[in-house]
Amino acid sequence: MTALRFDGVTYTYPGAARPALDDVRLEIPAGAFVVLAGGSASGKSTLLRAASGLVPHYYGGTLAGRVLLCGTDTRDAGPAELSAHAGTLTQDPETQVILTTVRGELAFPLENAGQRASEVARGVEEVALALGIAALLDRGTAELSGGELQRVALGAALVRRPSVLLLDEPTSQLDPVAGDELIWLLRRLNEEWGTTVLLAEHRLERCLAAADRVVAMEAGAVVCDAAPQQFLEWAGDHAPPLQTPIAAMWRAAGWSPPPTGVKTGRLALTQRGLTVGPRPAEPVEPQRPRFRRRSRAAQAGLAFRGVWHELRDGPATLRGVDLSITPGERVAIMGRNGAGKSTLLRHAAGVLQPTRGTVTRAGRTALLLQDPGAYVLHERVGDEASLAALEAVGLAEQADRHPATLSGGQRQRLALAVVLDGDEAPAVIALDEPTRGMDRADKAALADRLQLLAADGASILVATHDPEFAARVADRVVLLADGRVIADGSAASLLSGGWYFATEVARVTQGAALLPADGAALLEPAPPGSSRSELPTVSGGAASA
Repeated sequence: MTALRFDGVTYTYPGAARPALDDVRLEIPAGAFVVLAGGSASGKSTLLRAASGLVPHYYGGTLAGRVLLCGTDTRDAGPAELSAHAGTLTQDPETQVILTTVRGELAFPLENAGQRASEVARGVEEVALALGIAALLDRGTAELSGGELQRVALGAALVRRPSVLLLDEPTSQLDPVAGDELIWLLRRLNEEWGTTVLLAEHRLERCLAAADRVVAMEAGAVVCDAAPQQFLEWAGDHAPPLQTPIAAMWRAAGWSPPPTGVKTGRLALTQRGLTVGPRPAEPVEPQRPRFRRRSRAAQAGLAFRGVWHELRDGPATLRGVDLSITPGERVAIMGRNGAGKSTLLRHAAGVLQPTRGTVTRAGRTALLLQDPGAYVLHERVGDEASLAALEAVGLAEQADRHPATLSGGQRQRLALAVVLDGDEAPAVIALDEPTRGMDRADKAALADRLQLLAADGASILVATHDPEFAARVADRVVLLADGRVIADGSAASLLSGGWYFATEVARVTQGAALLPADGAALLEPAPPGSSRSELPTVSGGAASA
């Protein structure tokens, strides 16, 4: 049985100059686990919208060809009818959650389907346990962090046990633990219940090991449809930004075939006679005298001194935070969902005031929150920010488009242009999950720009769940848990020795390297005439004969 079929589908958004989907022909059998890959604005989200019936019933525009979902033509059935077959998670969970409590949001799809009260209660309990959100059931949806809200929206999509799941970057706001658990939950649903999964994702390293097949898109067309390893080989030749970090490391070292995950990467190292080990431990700096610490805080671009944030009739979300960021320093804030990262950034900008302690800033703070839609006020991209600001984020050519027609990554870049625009350069730049919806090329461009802003004296504070981006952009990483700073050190030390808060390259090399170029230096090609088993052994980050 075919779960989803596209027969020559071409679709153009209202007022758009060119199609978002261009003669797409694709068939996905029931029970498949398929990953959608591609850069920003390649057509991934539009394809998912077409599969769910949102295109064209909600978005309008012009649709040619046919989309069949579980045998039903999406022209003949609207999104409400199609939801009986498919559960959908969009890029913006803020717009998908409609009720005021988590329990109500999860119960609504079942109640809407006419299920009995006992069935509703069981369904809510099961999906809450599966997604680790049982403790949130009686919380208000307005109180949730971005990652918590994303899991609630996913729960509402899963609760009816649909035969097809259409997921648009479902892990974009999840911490590393929740992201990994979600992918393996989807794999379990796929294997045990036969659920068909179609998942669009930029961080392919999270999901390739679970996938049967990868469909890559470019300019609205399918350009590759292959098994994960064959896709990585194709990406190395035709679309390098789509490679996973390990695949990029393999390619840079001249090795093949590329591994699809950490397990297969480590196995390949073992088979080639290479051993890797952790980089040498950094020397521990002696504790500085108190008067020198105060002097440094006084010169900081941003300083938190004993900051608490306590909710009325609720828990404290920040607990005695002491943190100082000097001008020109780039700091990544990491931690699980609900650890206090977004609250910390809101205090940095003065949006929230501490209930105890003080926050000082050297000047204006540019704050980018998790929802890019909160910054869009006009019906034309060119009216949101100056042309110079749009050029800086690569959106000058989109000036005449409506912001709603932009891809998720483009909307994120537009919001970034808005907050950084202005006559006065910000002294502090605080970004909350700024890479949401961005492909690897856009992330690299953002990292380069933040480095330039830091060189001009701005203090950079970035909350992220993306270890690869943190390793690229930050020279220091701060780890939060339960509103407290539990670790504070260099990116090299905090992103190499662990498992969840570590880059993919660090996991496969056991901390010997962080980024693909560094890892490739450990995997030098064998000399002419030698075999792979004669490669040098790598230990402690240095090669020895």
